[in-house]
Amino acid sequence: MRADAVEITDLLWDVAADGVRRPVRRSAVVDRLRATGQHGAARIVARMPATDDVLDPDAVDALGVRVHCELTRLVEELQFPRRVAATLAPVLDRLRAAGPGPVRVVDLGCGLGYVVRSLARSGLLGPDVELVGVDLNPVLVAEAERLRRDEDLACRFVHGDALAPGVAVERPGRTVVVSSGVLHHLSTEELTALVRAQAGLGVAGWAHWDIAPCLWSTLGAWVFHRARMREPVSRHDGVLSARRAHPAPVLLAAARDGAPGYRHAVLEGPRWHPRAIDVVRPLVGTRP
Repeated sequence: MRADAVEITDLLWDVAADGVRRPVRRSAVVDRLRATGQHGAARIVARMPATDDVLDPDAVDALGVRVHCELTRLVEELQFPRRVAATLAPVLDRLRAAGPGPVRVVDLGCGLGYVVRSLARSGLLGPDVELVGVDLNPVLVAEAERLRRDEDLACRFVHGDALAPGVAVERPGRTVVVSSGVLHHLSTEELTALVRAQAGLGVAGWAHWDIAPCLWSTLGAWVFHRARMREPVSRHDGVLSARRAHPAPVLLAAARDGAPGYRHAVLEGPRWHPRAIDVVRPLVGTRP
């Protein structure tokens, strides 16, 4: 795999800094994929609906929702909500012991909000925990909010940058940031910037879940996506996600560079004989 290989879904939306969506030319996406040797992915995009070479935004949005619906199957199989709750439990207990008041968990890049909604439904984190999901994609946020209303859950979803002032972090010292499947989309420089932004806000901690790159995760991703996914984009991007993921030393180096005042750990399972759920593990950061 070339180091500059990219997931299809990373190329289908183009949003300016002011939030205005810009048209995406199908030929430009196809050329980008061909340039990195991703000819199968280029053929997938070449079949997508377009008008005057501009990808149909409604079709792209509908595809995005379908892909994230399929991604929910993986999140369910890997027991994300239960594992997130178990990882956050000691951090939340420490914040409760420090003083009264609610604690907030912010899901950065929440997609359709499955983790947030599952935690709200189960109550695993306790009644004093506010749950907020944030995503840069307004279509996914709108669908997450629709599902929340249908399920009558005590959580909320916000469109925007989770770490921007006034979006989701109001009391940093009583806020924990989580994510799932975000880190492999970032370069090492962007990883450091993400950690630095969290530390700059002064949040209590974070737990960012991502794939542990190894033979088992790559093979497992191929088998799972062939068996459980129907969208060609899901199958392509899911396997590439496993191959692009950062190893623990890279994550730890970025975390220490970005937030030297925090404690960091990557909570990995057995390397050679992992359980299926161990193919995804968190990068955890906490204030001393």
